[in-house]
Amino acid sequence: MIDEVVSQLMSGKEAQVFVVRCGDELRCAKVFKEAKQRSFKQAVQYQEGRKVRNSRQGRAMAKKSRYGQKEHEQAWLNAEVDALYRLAAANVRVPQPHGFVDGVLLMEMITDAEGLTAPRLDDVTLTAEEARTHYAKIIDDVVRMLCAGLIHGDLSEFNVLLSTDGPVIIDLPQAVDAAGNNSAEAMFERDVDNMRRYFGRFAPELLATDYGKEIWALYEAGDLHPDSELTGCFAHDTSLVEVDDLMAVIDDVREEEAERRAALSRDQEPGVEEAAEEWRETHRER
Repeated sequence: MIDEVVSQLMSGKEAQVFVVRCGDELRCAKVFKEAKQRSFKQAVQYQEGRKVRNSRQGRAMAKKSRYGQKEHEQAWLNAEVDALYRLAAANVRVPQPHGFVDGVLLMEMITDAEGLTAPRLDDVTLTAEEARTHYAKIIDDVVRMLCAGLIHGDLSEFNVLLSTDGPVIIDLPQAVDAAGNNSAEAMFERDVDNMRRYFGRFAPELLATDYGKEIWALYEAGDLHPDSELTGCFAHDTSLVEVDDLMAVIDDVREEEAERRAALSRDQEPGVEEAAEEWRETHRER
């Protein structure tokens, strides 16, 4: 798949990226670092809601057994790859993936008008008109991402490249499942607010927009579509909270959690299949 390694493009806390030649085309190869070499702390907050292959894998990952740690590592490596294919299919502007083999992700090389590697947003200065145009494109892409069920989770001017055809979203290992993560709303609004503040440096009127809450409200109501018309405005609820009703909900949640923990404690012993798999993994390594 790769004929020549041309140069190293960057080295980060999670991976190294190289410019490579594939036939007559230049692409990027992202080589993920092994867990023991990475400094990035995989926050549980990001991983909540991610699907696993089966219940045995999920139990092993939760118990952090040796087998579970291997499965956890594989799930982490697959997260960005899966997100790229999913978002490319949803017409979100991300690097086009070209394959993933042995921890190496081969993908499109994003370039500028001169054919050089595209700069990050943080490295460019925009006119007010450019800021408005690029901000509109980013908002369109985060809407498409959310319609595809994903949230970037760490979107900022450091994770967006500026190519000849506009902004390109990169770095998705922490992509969040929108429907299965309790922190999804907060992360989505943080992503949008980061973009609002960045582009607002060059077009101050953008600072008055509130796309994050508007988009999420449409998503929660089931009314969000890739072509949804947005206003950038959101009417905040200023009504008083019924404290008694809120406390009753909290008490119900506490009771459900106590029942869940009690049921979990009764199932602490691993199943025969899981125990056998862990035994095989241990003896295979020996």
